[in-house]
Amino acid sequence: MMQRKKQKVTVGFISLGCPKNSVDSERMLAEIAQAGFVITAEPDTADVVVVNTCGFIAPAKAESLEAIRHAIQHKLSGAVKKVIVAGCLPEREGEQLFNQVDGIDAIVGLGQRDNIAGIIKKTLSHRHPAAYLKQSAQIIPDDRTRLLITPGHWAYLRISEGCNHRCSFCTIPAIRGRFRSKPPELVLSEAGELVSSGVVELNIIAQDCTSYGRDLKTKNSLAGLISDLEKITGLSWIRLMYLYPTEIDNKLIETIAQSEKIVHYLDIPIQHVNNTILKAMRRPDSKDQLKRLIEKLRCAMPDIVLRTTVIVGFPGETDHQFAELLDFIKWAEFDALGCFSFYPESGTTAAQMPGQISEKVKQQRLEEMMLTQQKIAFTKNKNRIGSQLTCLVDAVDSENEGRGRFYGQAPDIDSVCIIKKCQARFGDFINANVTGTKDYDLLVEQIS
Repeated sequence: MMQRKKQKVTVGFISLGCPKNSVDSERMLAEIAQAGFVITAEPDTADVVVVNTCGFIAPAKAESLEAIRHAIQHKLSGAVKKVIVAGCLPEREGEQLFNQVDGIDAIVGLGQRDNIAGIIKKTLSHRHPAAYLKQSAQIIPDDRTRLLITPGHWAYLRISEGCNHRCSFCTIPAIRGRFRSKPPELVLSEAGELVSSGVVELNIIAQDCTSYGRDLKTKNSLAGLISDLEKITGLSWIRLMYLYPTEIDNKLIETIAQSEKIVHYLDIPIQHVNNTILKAMRRPDSKDQLKRLIEKLRCAMPDIVLRTTVIVGFPGETDHQFAELLDFIKWAEFDALGCFSFYPESGTTAAQMPGQISEKVKQQRLEEMMLTQQKIAFTKNKNRIGSQLTCLVDAVDSENEGRGRFYGQAPDIDSVCIIKKCQARFGDFINANVTGTKDYDLLVEQIS
């Protein structure tokens, strides 16, 4: 009698959080696939569900807990056998996470990321929950060999881990540890691997890209690294994300301005501009420094696109201080802006500060900030009508409507170009005329 072939274990994977977390997810997915598990797009019926969590701020933690509980509901119904929770939330909460959500089979810290396949095997054979929380503070992750969850033509390239800044509102150093740079040869090897697989756009990420190489005792490290990345044949766009404003020096500006591959787009989270609030945030910037930096960047690159992030409702923020921030935003006219209301995160200095702002006031300030930015963004969009752009096509539907981006649009977080009658494939670059706008997006037509 013929024996029935043993059915392979299916793994459903849920990735939450920031681009750094996405890279961790891609590494875990590669390990899972190489171990012979079948990765399914239907986690609600998988044998094992892995939830790679974010624990940065309260809403991200709530989203992670909701995803975990959803998976456990399917486990209780018998559709799922095991639920494994990985990433920042286990790193932040430790074994207390078992008490917060009943039914978790294993929790996996950041330092155990590359052991995920073995942990899945152990979890399937064990009856009792287990924690895998090896100290990860000194690990420099090797992110080579990834199963991309981004489209195949663009990817994130993480150049460091952790953070040495001690912003009073931030939990990242407690979760990800001290700052440590990847050796440049490791970064270049990973970049070459990604480009060889078809990637034409690399988005450089870290907790703070501008600190790259400082722990390696090398000068102009970020400028030198991106200059070396430029030499990779087949790579078209290099985008810099998460730049600490006080660390953007003349050498870096000159390198970007003179480059043919580093796009004129910078993501520079300023958080605030009032000097008293900046000091309370433990940010070394000042309003005058931030203003001079923006002026310097626009002088060096008149076509530069700037994205920033701000926090409203920080403890002690007065109406006058918020108005000062709002006036600065109107002056700076950032192309894109993310705004967060302050969350008193457990374990942070800011959570214990006097002068906590009510949720009602924080929400009012958030809405006013975003309405102000909306006017700026819509005006900038209208001013692009009639111009010609080079767009990277990200997707094309069955009716030949495409989605793409020009250099001033970062993937996932910014607006897009809607391409009518797109004749290209995703991953192609096209020339297009801007014909109109649709909210934050640009309407463009491909030039034959």
